[in-house]
Amino acid sequence: MAKDEINAFMGMGTAYHGKLEFKGTVRIDGEFEGEIESEGTLIIGNEAWVKGDVNVGQLVLSGRLEGVLRAKSKVVLYKQANLSGKISTPVLVVEEGAFVRGEINMSQDEPSGE
Repeated sequence: MAKDEINAFMGMGTAYHGKLEFKGTVRIDGEFEGEIESEGTLIIGNEAWVKGDVNVGQLVLSGRLEGVLRAKSKVVLYKQANLSGKISTPVLVVEEGAFVRGEINMSQDEPSGE
């Protein structure tokens, strides 16, 4: 499996409530509410809306995320991104135009989300 290969995809027009655990990379373009847990990469597309606790290795956000975000290595917010809540990550990349509202904690320690 290639490093950039997406393991799972939740397309536009789909909605899910619950818990998602995965390895590798997952892309969400629909609506998700609940808990996401992974050491891998979560990609949230332009039209996506995610609400809940997100604990991942890396997050790439173009859509909307509300909740508590803990990323072990990095968070990338593209210009369409809309993020509200608590963010804990050692590296935060924000493209001009991205919207961030909430608390940001950046440290090299393990993100706690507290």
